[in-house]
Amino acid sequence: MNTAQRTTTRTTTSTPTPPARALNAARTTATAARVLRQLRHDPRTIALLVLLPCLLLVLLRYVFDGSPRTFDNIGASLLGIFPLITMFLVTSIATLRERTSGTLERLLAMPLGKADLITGYALAFGALAIVQSALATGLAVWFLGLDVTGSPWLLLLVALLDALLGTALGLFVSAFAASEFQAVQFMPAVIFPQLLLCGLFTPRDAMHPVLEAASDVLPMSYAVDGMNEILRHTDTTTAFVRDVLVVAGCALLVLALGAATLRRRTR
Repeated sequence: MNTAQRTTTRTTTSTPTPPARALNAARTTATAARVLRQLRHDPRTIALLVLLPCLLLVLLRYVFDGSPRTFDNIGASLLGIFPLITMFLVTSIATLRERTSGTLERLLAMPLGKADLITGYALAFGALAIVQSALATGLAVWFLGLDVTGSPWLLLLVALLDALLGTALGLFVSAFAASEFQAVQFMPAVIFPQLLLCGLFTPRDAMHPVLEAASDVLPMSYAVDGMNEILRHTDTTTAFVRDVLVVAGCALLVLALGAATLRRRTR
């Protein structure tokens, strides 16, 4: 085989690498609209997303029926934790279904960038997160008597950011699961350590120094700290701003990692 033939063979067998595509608003909103249309036909998933945090807050309120102060202390923290957990669970499984059914591969074969896809999913589940967080916050503050010193709107802001963080984590871990069963198994690995170290059960500065240092790098710790800042202060504190920025930054970072792990071909 001469040089020209070898060159022709290499040319015909090589696989062209798709060019990187910048984020496009039209493609992103079209992706978000498609995901929302699919969710509209799944009322059980919508009920899980919207109603479950509310039901858990009602249950918690009457568990501490004889100690309203305890409900105030724990309720604000759980108002940030419940949306994070439910959005993580639903997003990871829903995205995994797209991967295993081949839908994701077909979408990425079209003129659709990874950033368009991951942002579209985040927008769709983010819209549900707004509804979920608004209902849970309104129920806790105006119907269950959660005593908040600061603004309830700031409480809603942190709850929404926590739900978006759960969405980002769910999108990210779905890349490493081969089945819905494995996706569920990621919850104890990703969520439970944060739950134990976030300061819900004991103040973080009272933990062993190693555990306290570990809690300093976990985003749920800042979600709970932010809720507690609103619970105790009338004004917006520097610590609250830091907590909000950390949670928002972690959500964006995990979304970027989720886009990086998307594969154009399933194994």
